[in-house]
Amino acid sequence: MASIGKLYWDEALRRKTWCVIAMVLSVVAPVSVNPALAGSPRLLVLGDSLSAGFGLPHDQGFEAQLQQALKAHGHDVTIIDGAVSGDTSAGGRARLDWVLADGANAAIVELGGNDGLRGLDPKQMEANLTAILDALAARHIPVLLTGMYAPPNLGPDYQTAFRAVFDRLGKRPGVLYDPFFLEGVATVDDLNQADRMHPNPDGVRRIVARLLPLVEKLLAETNPA
Repeated sequence: MASIGKLYWDEALRRKTWCVIAMVLSVVAPVSVNPALAGSPRLLVLGDSLSAGFGLPHDQGFEAQLQQALKAHGHDVTIIDGAVSGDTSAGGRARLDWVLADGANAAIVELGGNDGLRGLDPKQMEANLTAILDALAARHIPVLLTGMYAPPNLGPDYQTAFRAVFDRLGKRPGVLYDPFFLEGVATVDDLNQADRMHPNPDGVRRIVARLLPLVEKLLAETNPA
């Protein structure tokens, strides 16, 4: 697993400076997904460009493809779009109450990649993610937490501390844990866009197929209104 993360970030860092990466991740507007039937489970996706569908047509992003896959498996699910390109764990924490205003029965939390890109303190990332998970737990909302790797140029100590955050939080009660959102997609040219950082439609399809059993397990723990 560590080698996958290292190859992924080495390739990305050869192609972009930190400043260019930050600019690219911040220019895309959030993707909106059409709601499913009233009364169906409401699934919040709280994330960054990887779940917001950076560089993809509306119907090929993670949220849209996930909803399509769930429907094909007999699940009428309303996706609450809480994915914003360029977002950090602090950004997700700051807007959590707002995105929960219409209610949610379950949540996918996909944050941390931009914390790593910016070299932010893993302790602060853990505080932010802990606050997010605490808030969701207080509302009895089960969570699928999906992790990320830190860029290797920040050194092994940073990488270890960064990964440990996700591994610790993934053990919390009420949390399903997926260690690496880009598992099976990172470093595979045919599954990524030209920037080698963001999945193309086929890459998103691979991610959705891999996560679908976990999402179905997550939905089984919900209590729709």
